[in-house]
Amino acid sequence: MAGGDRRVLASAISAVENDSDDASAVLAAVYRRTGNAHVVGLTGAPGVGKSTLVNALIGEYRKTGQTVAVVAVDPSSPLGGGAILGDRIRMSDHALDAGVYVRSVASRGHLGGLSRATARVVDILDSFGFDVVIVETVGTGQAEIDIMHLAQTTVVVSAPGFGNVVQAIKAGILEIADIFVLNKADTSAAVAAERHLHEAVRARPEGNWRQPIIPTVAIDNVGVPELLEKIREHSAQLDPNERSRAATARARQQLAAAAAELASDQVNRRSDFEHLAEEVLSGQMGLSDAAVAALELISTRPYNP
Repeated sequence: MAGGDRRVLASAISAVENDSDDASAVLAAVYRRTGNAHVVGLTGAPGVGKSTLVNALIGEYRKTGQTVAVVAVDPSSPLGGGAILGDRIRMSDHALDAGVYVRSVASRGHLGGLSRATARVVDILDSFGFDVVIVETVGTGQAEIDIMHLAQTTVVVSAPGFGNVVQAIKAGILEIADIFVLNKADTSAAVAAERHLHEAVRARPEGNWRQPIIPTVAIDNVGVPELLEKIREHSAQLDPNERSRAATARARQQLAAAAAELASDQVNRRSDFEHLAEEVLSGQMGLSDAAVAALELISTRPYNP
């Protein structure tokens, strides 16, 4: 698949998104070629200008000849569309560039987190030969944790008046970010917001990497070259095996999700699990004990529909 036809790429992504019969074969071919792309996660509250920032960042990468793929995660209903069209419009500057590929992926009701398909799509784009894969998602709850595990470099975007910078700090966003971006930094409220971020970063224990704060005005490309420089600095200081480790972590997460899905399917479809549900309902068995019993039942009495 590496360096191949875009139609093949689109078909492969559709297969894993829809979990079609071809998905397993696609992923088996993909995993042998992962671990080469730099995966950058970009997250932040709605309205902070993430897509505009990604559009500008793509332009900076392309100036140096690097190829870029973007996975834009749509947090809305798969039936509603909404954010998908918006992302595409804001990144339309690169629509005719053969070195850029943009794909929208629905979160599909994963409670604000990233769907299993997101990690699979990242792996496909990695194996296809893109130098950089950017995953853009709304920073709400589980999505922030998911993006931290999925990406090698996590960029958290905020803006004065959007998503309250102070509240974000209190919510533990410092634990997730490798780089902070304060977008729309040409507003009067930006000075105070940047000061709060600097105070929070200084209060953290010293480590191998001190999180930089980059003020940007993405719509005018202000601060975006500096952001790319910091992303590259962060990538350079990572362990040489980090890309391989991250790819392995993605595969492990997907394995866990697939196993959970198979187990859930059996619990919901098999009549011999009803007694466990009844014992939980009556209080005769705790939920954790019942879950262990369910796994034992699955392993000792496989179900063949």
